Amino acid sequence: MLTVVLVVVQVVSAIGMVVFVLLHSGKGGGLSDLMGGSSLSSAASSSVAERNLDHITIVLALAFALSSIALGLRL
Repeated sequence: MLTVVLVVVQVVSAIGMVVFVLLHSGKGGGLSDLMGGSSLSSAASSSVAERNLDHITIVLALAFALSSIALGLRL
């Protein structure tokens, strides 16, 4: 039962990381530009959005790493 929960956490966090990394705007823009974020928006609001994306991505990366370690120790 615990293994199933760990696998679900790992899959959800992996998919979430892919989505949120793609939402980050890089030097040439990104998918966040397609989703409504543009270079015309104010600097304060874009930095808050980027900071929130950073926090969510870090949490997802930690969840992925911890579930990978737990699954490795479990097997």
